[in-house]
Amino acid sequence: MAETNTADAPFFQASLTPYRSLSGRGFVLLMGVLLLVWLSIGAVFLQIGAWPVFGFFGLDVLAIYVAFRLNYRAARVREEVRLSRTSLDIRKVPPSGKAVEHHFNPFWTRFRVSRHEEIGITGMAVEMRGRSVALGSFLNPEDRESFAMAFGQALATAKGR
Repeated sequence: MAETNTADAPFFQASLTPYRSLSGRGFVLLMGVLLLVWLSIGAVFLQIGAWPVFGFFGLDVLAIYVAFRLNYRAARVREEVRLSRTSLDIRKVPPSGKAVEHHFNPFWTRFRVSRHEEIGITGMAVEMRGRSVALGSFLNPEDRESFAMAFGQALATAKGR
């Protein structure tokens, strides 16, 4: 019978992703409404002979489209945190998809949380021997608080405190 190493079994795992309030379907609906408004108002300007307004107004709609596409691209970022008694693994995946992995010994790791009196948590980082890896910079304040509390308790458990 194979013996399993319970020290390597993760007891804390988290996948951090940014929150986006507008779904893909909502984006299509918004762009459809904007195009309809653009065509309606643009048609009025074309009828009165102000054709340059039609084109410039279309540039506004194009700028909104590009801004949303860039926002959705940035939303593909994610961070995966896995903690066991012997290993803390952080996998950061930027929008490009090329993952960067960081490995720490939980016993020698510090979890640093920066706070602002009015805002709450402004930054979180895992540090060990001069190395520092920021965590959850894209999270909203409530999610930062929740993650910091859960991860801090899990790291204390890993250290045997």
